Amino acid sequence: MTKRTSVATRHHPPKVDAALEQYRLRAHGYDAELAPFEPLRLDAIKRLQLQGGETVLDVGCGTGLSFEPLKAALGERGKIIGIELCPQMLGKARDRVKAHGWKGVRLVNGTADMAPLNGQADAAIFHFTHDILQQPEAIDHITRHLKPGAKVVATGLQWAAPWAWPVNLFVWGAAMYSVTTMGGLDRPWSTLATYLEELEVHSTWMGSIFVATGTWRGRPSKA
Repeated sequence: MTKRTSVATRHHPPKVDAALEQYRLRAHGYDAELAPFEPLRLDAIKRLQLQGGETVLDVGCGTGLSFEPLKAALGERGKIIGIELCPQMLGKARDRVKAHGWKGVRLVNGTADMAPLNGQADAAIFHFTHDILQQPEAIDHITRHLKPGAKVVATGLQWAAPWAWPVNLFVWGAAMYSVTTMGGLDRPWSTLATYLEELEVHSTWMGSIFVATGTWRGRPSKA
């Protein structure tokens, strides 16, 4: 398979150590920070069109804020696999699972490009995971564990139109606080797009947020 690498990713790769420190410091107040963005999360999960009993990969799951609406869509037999780099964030997610008594939630501590995964899921969500989306190796690894036809939804920050400088000031401030590379903010979904069919991308929040929805086409059959 040809390796997919964007120009932005080659020149401005995400920094794992910086991300670990960044989210370690944010773990305690993370849920409160993300509260204004919760409607975006609910919209993204709705776009997954989940069915009862399915399995979804929550890539960069953080403190598990997506788990409750995902469980509501998946039902008792549904499964969530949450992948998170930061141990402190994952600890919060583990506490959330225990507090709710949820079954069928597996938490994986590791990078998205090397997380130990088994089988193939029915869907994947990337919610405000800019650094992950800029890593072709991560996208390649995650899609290897998706069924052909799986729905994929990604949301996150993006640069608005150049003339919308007040909006871009917000994007810059939010990005400085939550990502380790500004590379790819013009089209954050570009690497993911090379893996998906029926891709639809739209902007919200005055152009500062993108929502990308597509279908994993599956890997070509070997001749």
